[in-house]
Parts: sequence; structure tokens; C-alpha cells
Amino acid sequence: MRKVSSENDQKRRRRRRRIQVIVIYTAIAIGLAWFFESQATTTMIFIRHADTAAVPAGDPGLSEAGRQRVAELTRQLADADVVAGVDAIYVTQYRRTQETAQPLADALDLPVNRYDAADTEEILETILKRHKGKIILVVGHSNTVPELIANLGASKKVPPIAEDEYDNIYVIAIPWFGKTKTIRLRYGEPYRPPALLPAT
Repeated sequence: MRKVSSENDQKRRRRRRRIQVIVIYTAIAIGLAWFFESQATTTMIFIRHADTAAVPAGDPGLSEAGRQRVAELTRQLADADVVAGVDAIYVTQYRRTQETAQPLADALDLPVNRYDAADTEEILETILKRHKGKIILVVGHSNTVPELIANLGASKKVPPIAEDEYDNIYVIAIPWFGKTKTIRLRYGEPYRPPALLPAT
């Protein structure tokens, strides 16, 4: 009788140990999955606002050419990721950046977040903290886009953006481990630099 009882106790202990091992391995697997998901690659897309109207001089909106460019941007980015697309949109306090982003925000049913164009470091900290592992569109200006990219540590070799150059898309991939990558694409009506004047 004692022998049977002892065997039953041993079986119960072995069963308990097996359950404990399964629970521990399950917890480790869930923890690792959460860790790798939270450390996934963050993708930031930087563009300058689209072509601007001539007036009003202080805070102009978009020209007809700008609205056409925005339609192309929206077409390209509305389904940039086959699973979800752009996750967040940031624009400056100026009308031209807001009008550039609004059609895409409407298409994706996303809010448009505003940031101070003069504070490129703070906005990057905010974005990286809030949107790790996501795809973020940041609309800036000819003088702020290269600065934003440089502040990310992505590339300090972004060429200056000309006054009438609106067709750049910079895609910055920030992995949780490894080197940040920068890709430049073009969209809409291409920029044509003025012809060099012949030497006299």
C-alpha cells in the first residue's frame, strides 16, 4: 500500500515538474517575442513639403503643382507597408507641410501631429520613444530635412535641397541592432536643376 502511494506521489511530482518547465519555457518564449517585437526596425520617411503657392508670402499653402505632387505621394504611401502602412504622421506648424500630409492622413484615418520646425532634436526623441518599430512620415522643409536626417545619425551627406526642389523621399531604417540605413527616392514631377551658365 505504501509502495503504491509512494509511486503516486512520484508521478504527481514528475507531472508538477513538467508543468513548471512548460510554464517557464512559455514565459521565456513570450518574453523573447515581446522583446524582439519592441526592438523591431523603425522606419522614418522624410520629405520636404510639396510645391508652394506664391502667396501669401508668410505662410503659403500648396500650388496646383504641389497638390498634384501630394496626390502622387498619397498614392505611394497609402499602402507603403503591405500589412499596415504609415503608422504616424508629423508636420511642422506651417500650412504647406500640413497640406502636404493631410490627404495621406485622411486616407489612413490618422491624426496629424505637429512639431516645432526649429527643434529637430526634440521631435526625433519623441518619435523614437513613441513609435519604436513603426513607420513614420515626417514632413519638413528644405533646411530642416537634412538636419533631421543628420541628427538621427543616418547620413551627414544629404545634399542641400534647392529652393525649387520638392521630389525627394528619404527612407531611414533604424534597426534595433546594427547600422542605420538611408535611401533616397524621387516622386512626382522631377526636379530639373538650372543649366550651368557657360563660362565667359
